[in-house]
Amino acid sequence: METSVLVVEPDESERERTVRALSDADRLTTTACGSVAAAERALDSAVFDCLVTEYDLPDGTGLDVVTLARNVHPDVGCVLFTSAPFSEMDTSEAAYAVVDYLGKETPADYEYLPELVESVTTARTHTAYPLPENEAERLAALAAYDVAGMETTDSFDRLTELASKQFDAAYAFVGLLDAHEERFVSCYGADWESIPREKTVCTYSILEDDVTVIEDIRRDPLFEANELLEDLGFRSYAGATLTGPEDESVGMFCVLDDEPRTYTPEERETLRLFAAEASEQLELRRRLATPGRIGA
Repeated sequence: METSVLVVEPDESERERTVRALSDADRLTTTACGSVAAAERALDSAVFDCLVTEYDLPDGTGLDVVTLARNVHPDVGCVLFTSAPFSEMDTSEAAYAVVDYLGKETPADYEYLPELVESVTTARTHTAYPLPENEAERLAALAAYDVAGMETTDSFDRLTELASKQFDAAYAFVGLLDAHEERFVSCYGADWESIPREKTVCTYSILEDDVTVIEDIRRDPLFEANELLEDLGFRSYAGATLTGPEDESVGMFCVLDDEPRTYTPEERETLRLFAAEASEQLELRRRLATPGRIGA
């Protein structure tokens, strides 16, 4: 998988040198610009895995670009690759931003830059939420399910409608958690397409081996300040894991209600059965879409 990098450097010769250092590495692709305004336009038009920025820019600072990038993707890796001493930077406007700092002092710093970029993007050390230990394997398994027509299959819609009626719940959905968001393959009771990963309950549910139940989201310390969930009307949540071929947690089968509620052991077991059926449907579509694997 390629790693896309946005380079922000006002000096043209330094920009070319930085781009060259990154382009010499395998799987790194670069887009370069020289100002906060140009970086904002780039961030509006494309998704980047990592930001590499000088601190001193003609219309602001590298930390301004970090703020813009994090507003688009809160878990984007950010590297201040700069000749400015860290002690002279004004960090008051980004006091809680996680950023790697690398000074431009020797040719070895340019040689090390690609390694640092790979580290912050593959290890995802800048995320604002916990990651499963097998995140890389999980995302690789999930990629196999990105087949044409996945979101238009009636079988998932039947499952979510049946689950909503079975549990007398306002909503039911099949959600896949990719690197940055949760995408809904099917959603009964609403027309959600995706939610940023750091805003979803499922981000935490995929860390668990069993069914996750939150009886009252507004009283849970992890989510009580989550305005998006409140705006969507969530009050209670129950989710069971969707698994890949090697038991990777690729998503969740969930039922939600607009009021607090509990789930009995029998209801939790029923939810596991719904998740197992959805997982089988995902695997079936993966096999049908893989050349030479039909009937495997």
